[in-house]
Amino acid sequence: IDAEYMGVLEAGALVMSDGGVCCIDEFSSISEHDRTTIHEAMEQQTLSVAKAGLVTKLSTRCSVIAATNPKASGKFDPTGSLTFNTSIGSPLLSRFDVVLLLQDTQDEAWDASVCNFILEKHCAKPDAMTTLKSEAGPAALGSSW
Repeated sequence: IDAEYMGVLEAGALVMSDGGVCCIDEFSSISEHDRTTIHEAMEQQTLSVAKAGLVTKLSTRCSVIAATNPKASGKFDPTGSLTFNTSIGSPLLSRFDVVLLLQDTQDEAWDASVCNFILEKHCAKPDAMTTLKSEAGPAALGSSW
């Protein structure tokens, strides 16, 4: 490399996760270019980099855990495919060993029960805790929560 060239090659999340786990949130919001790069990394366990006359391959031997929400107004369409609901193409989806689908059943009684359980276990002052009633909903927590 030229002595005057002071360029730096910065490792991204997949390269820094080599030998470990890389967690990606909002996976469906990633640009098409980045999806192509992630697909290569998941398929070949390397990333090819060509910058400023430097050509190299970086290791990306890591597990990828990705999370995303449904694309259409944030609601899952049970009649649509997983590709349709997530906006993630089949070739990229096929790189994942496990795909889990979690759906919110929108049951206010269940939500209140879970909320009460969490508050009972984690509130600093249990005596001051307000118990939610299923008809009150999460708004009963007020601004103190």
